[in-house]
Amino acid sequence: MFDPVHLRTFLAVASTLSFTQAAQQLGISQPSVSQHVRRLEEAAGRQLLLRDTRATALTDNGEAMAGFARSILAAHDEAASYFTGTAMRGRLRFGAADDLALAQLPAVLRAFRQLHPRINLELTVTQTRTLMRRLEANQLDLVFIKEFPGETVGRVVRRDRLVWIGLPGTQVRPDEPIPLITYTAPSVSRVTALRVLAESGRSWKITCKTLEVNGVLAAARAGIGVAVFPSSLVPADLQALPASVGLPELGDIDFTLLSNPRSPVEPVEALTSAILGQPFAGRSAPPPPAAPAPAAT
Repeated sequence: MFDPVHLRTFLAVASTLSFTQAAQQLGISQPSVSQHVRRLEEAAGRQLLLRDTRATALTDNGEAMAGFARSILAAHDEAASYFTGTAMRGRLRFGAADDLALAQLPAVLRAFRQLHPRINLELTVTQTRTLMRRLEANQLDLVFIKEFPGETVGRVVRRDRLVWIGLPGTQVRPDEPIPLITYTAPSVSRVTALRVLAESGRSWKITCKTLEVNGVLAAARAGIGVAVFPSSLVPADLQALPASVGLPELGDIDFTLLSNPRSPVEPVEALTSAILGQPFAGRSAPPPPAAPAPAAT
């Protein structure tokens, strides 16, 4: 009964209260806007807009039509997405390391669900070692994790550099233990931090131990210590600490995809291809020298 083209045009007019702005927004002529609105009013049998040479306003029926139009177009778009997507069905149990789930991954998963609406995607976000255990126990089909270069068993999405992070200007005193923010074991970043500190003869004290990335970031933002993080994922309000701080190099880390050989191949490969096809951020530029600031305690 109601043409989706006419409904979209009407909503553009309703949101701008201007036929001229609606035409510019939609990329069509103003006469076309007027024609679409008139045809919608004819289909509804009601006046939807009050307009004169100075202003445009919605009638009560126009307010009601705006609500209906949003619902109709949402259902229309959902149906179009469903029938233009693939016919692939089933369940896909996907796990991601929590820091990797911060960046481009949500957009990838949203696009994947739109393309494959019949796949029931179940997401688990936790630490890498926990995800690997669940994959081996046949509780997951595909995991996006971090692995040490040279020990990688998954398909590499890209390689990143691990860095020490903290508040801008953070300093650490060479004669005092390093205040360390870390995940609880098992953790790739925890293992790396403790190994390089031990190898360099530096002592440390754990000032925060947490299960998830939000805890790590909250502690770093509170200034109670330093943490280990992939360089491309460092939030804008924190800083990759410069070499002048005196902390040992951490080395690289691989972001990899590891699949379950017992899982259905088609949905696993579909999500793998979607993730591999994304332009995940490259290495971060070296951070600028930090301004002097009180040492972290």
